[in-house]
Amino acid sequence: MALRGCHRLAAVLPRLLLTRNVPLPVASASRGHRAPSSPVNNNTQPGCTSALTRGLSSSPPSSDVSYEQLKELVAGRRAVVIDVREPWELREYGFIPGSINVPLAQVNAALQLDTEEFKEKYGGEMPVQTDNIVFTCLAGIRSKTALDTATSLGYKDVQHYPGGWQDWVKNEEQK
Repeated sequence: MALRGCHRLAAVLPRLLLTRNVPLPVASASRGHRAPSSPVNNNTQPGCTSALTRGLSSSPPSSDVSYEQLKELVAGRRAVVIDVREPWELREYGFIPGSINVPLAQVNAALQLDTEEFKEKYGGEMPVQTDNIVFTCLAGIRSKTALDTATSLGYKDVQHYPGGWQDWVKNEEQK
């Protein structure tokens, strides 16, 4: 019975979208964010466009930080840099100076600790919800997940370094 309902919905949904002025989100090649496509027809339905044109991610639109931007943030101490790799990875490969190691599996719980517990467990100041936080990892995959977790917990100014440790080392060696 439920399966039949799913099949009906799957058959009706494309027709429903084609008869409304509802642009479908299309992935942007430059940053992976969603941007609206052109409307299918001129039939306007108030409120329909806003729900679908918002991206599927809860992260803010300008979440990526370049090497140069991260370097400036670290130098000026204007961001809390959290490396979400496992501790053995930091020992094996190295880490960005001034970063705090909070393994990805612990990010959710760590960002809900009180200030003293966080400092005792991770050796750095716990960010408050209004701090600029930059997540980093080896290559940018885990840091994006951490960014989404922090956003879901109410952190406002969160970013991630998509190049991760690999990009940091490459840029540092070019100096």
